[in-house]
Amino acid sequence: MILYNTRNGDERVTVPPDLFDEYFAEIHRYIARRLSEDVADDLAADVFVAALRGSGYDPAMGAVRPWLYGIATNLVAKHRRGEIRRWKALARAAERDGESHEDAVLDRVDAARFTGPLAGALAGLKQRDRDVVLLIALGGLSHAEVAEALDIPYGTVASRLNRARKQLRAAIGPLRKDVDGRQGESDG
Repeated sequence: MILYNTRNGDERVTVPPDLFDEYFAEIHRYIARRLSEDVADDLAADVFVAALRGSGYDPAMGAVRPWLYGIATNLVAKHRRGEIRRWKALARAAERDGESHEDAVLDRVDAARFTGPLAGALAGLKQRDRDVVLLIALGGLSHAEVAEALDIPYGTVASRLNRARKQLRAAIGPLRKDVDGRQGESDG
């Protein structure tokens, strides 16, 4: 078999005609031990494709066997790098997708446990305290913005919010114990 040598400029290099028959099983075993049997099927074949394409074999540099193992080692490394890139891409995609469907369902079930008691606790607040809580919690307004929206002093917003928080904590206290191990403790 004749190959072109790209290393030393010789146009033709002779490679043993039984190269594949003599070394395939050995190269396949090596790759299978490093990766898996399935992957070895493809990569072992790729080793010989690379060898036959003239990957730089030079008989002056040594025997064919170490050259084939060098090609195999490079292909194993390339395969692992590709595998790592795929796993990292999957991890990034999973982060972008957010939580899994199972996690989302469990979160909804947990939230549903709070919905009734929380709605009842909110309904039990005085209207003026409920307005402050909902403007901050749902509207995302600051204390100053709530004061402006309701046309009340800043200090009144703080006192209404404090009073409402105490009532809400008392109402959902037994449920909080299940979630974070505290029962009706003050947050600060």
